Amino acid sequence: MARSKTSKKWMDEHVNDPYVKKAQADGYRSRASYKLIEINEKDKLFRPGSVVLDLGSAPGGWSQIVAPIVGEAGRVIASDILAMDSIIGVSFIQGDFTEEAVYEQILSTLDNDKADVVVSDMAPNLSGVNTTDQYSSIYLVELALDMARNVLKPGGAFCAKVFQGVGYEEYVKDVRKSFDKVLVRKPAASRPRSREVYVVGKGFKG
Repeated sequence: MARSKTSKKWMDEHVNDPYVKKAQADGYRSRASYKLIEINEKDKLFRPGSVVLDLGSAPGGWSQIVAPIVGEAGRVIASDILAMDSIIGVSFIQGDFTEEAVYEQILSTLDNDKADVVVSDMAPNLSGVNTTDQYSSIYLVELALDMARNVLKPGGAFCAKVFQGVGYEEYVKDVRKSFDKVLVRKPAASRPRSREVYVVGKGFKG
């Protein structure tokens, strides 16, 4: 089947992307790993001993970064609708975390503990209709924020990918209600033309 010009352009860009090449060389599952590395270097979200919940974790690029840092004293619980190959030090729960059974599984894996950090690199399946995709992406990050409010320890941190557009400003205001400090990051590994940014909340008010 002939590729459209858009998908060919994307494929060429992807193949020649320095972060894609670097991820392959470094053994990371995703170029997104470098986004979290940069954010954590700036904002110190997690450290040895942290309990981290990774939402929308597949293929595992973020969990790969978190697990070695939190170490044996910490824990990583990852969840995604898609399957994810296992990672040492990561408990993976496959399913939709908004469904009660999956949510309960996450809570039982936390073992009545609270999380220090909730991270989300979730994005919706894109339809190509910008307005629809924007509403879908905002809905997902609202769900991630709800989860963070339910499981974070007071003082905990949150980091979620958000696409700028309809609903974005309101979302940032909503995050500010629950965190002492809110920052917006655009890591170097984010493609310049992408509308994605990462909203970071620190000091969960509980």
